[in-house]
Amino acid sequence: MKVYPEKLASHLKNTDSPIYIVSGDEPLLVQEACDQIRSGLKDAGYTERELFHAEANFDWQQVLFSASSMSLFAEQKLIEIRMSSIRPGDKGAALQAYVENPAPGTIILLVMPRLEKKVSATKWFKAIEQAGALVQIWPIELKDLPGWINTRFGKAGLKASREAVAIMAERIEGNLLAAVQEIERLKLLSSDGTIDVADVVEGVANSSRYDVFTLLDAAVAGDTRRTLKIVQGLKLEGVDVLYILAMLSRELRSLASMAGELKATSLDAALKKGRVWAKRREPVSRCLRDHPAREFQELLSRLSDIDQMVKGILNGNPWDELTSVVMALAGAAVTPRQIG
Repeated sequence: MKVYPEKLASHLKNTDSPIYIVSGDEPLLVQEACDQIRSGLKDAGYTERELFHAEANFDWQQVLFSASSMSLFAEQKLIEIRMSSIRPGDKGAALQAYVENPAPGTIILLVMPRLEKKVSATKWFKAIEQAGALVQIWPIELKDLPGWINTRFGKAGLKASREAVAIMAERIEGNLLAAVQEIERLKLLSSDGTIDVADVVEGVANSSRYDVFTLLDAAVAGDTRRTLKIVQGLKLEGVDVLYILAMLSRELRSLASMAGELKATSLDAALKKGRVWAKRREPVSRCLRDHPAREFQELLSRLSDIDQMVKGILNGNPWDELTSVVMALAGAAVTPRQIG
């Protein structure tokens, strides 16, 4: 059963599940959901907690043994399992066996990374989802970030101006934990409970954290300012250029293929064949309208040059050329590097 994060408190008051699954890649929101589950179960009498870290070669029989063992300290206990990956295997069989015959007085909290479609379709995962409660945590989208920040200010007893919220959103994008820490710090510094632009500019560090997929989304959407900011952030964070090239190459090949399809079919048909999910249809459509197929092919060719720069075969700065490519994808007027 799926439980939305905002409905979790109500679920905990009215329902007992033998297993709770919290899945997502946003550390703060995952942590808060887990804290809420722990607190709710503790109020319900689950006062003992055992913690397991399921790394490679983890013995899942430990979990089954613990679940079936009587506690010396409490009648009810919570077993928390933190998984570093969600690949099916022995873990699936063990968890499926547990939910088919759950131990009385024991609840499992399973914390895992973002759930992949192929994992959610497995027999073992379907079994534990049907028996328990699945809480999926999704990142806060850029358009929703100001509202989220404003709500956090309110929970901290602060009133922030719209401009202050907008600046904070820009500075902490992709790093919600930093946002909460900065709000708590501003709370300590504020004398009247109000936060303006000057407070944020002077006090909030630039704590943005990006990933390659955020970069691709910004470029495809034609947001040149954000694209430049993200690629510069990735460079400062020391992200491997070759990894970015691999993801960017896949994106460009997909765009080139869809652009080619447009010669013989409709935009909707091309997007469907390209398996573009709903939230990306609008930016991808814009990108396909703004760039002919040959431009995507030209950008792919430039990625090959960057690969050779990284490997020392060609002279040049890989990051400079990479920035030029993603900015060109975003629609900026840039001049390709001349390679001799």
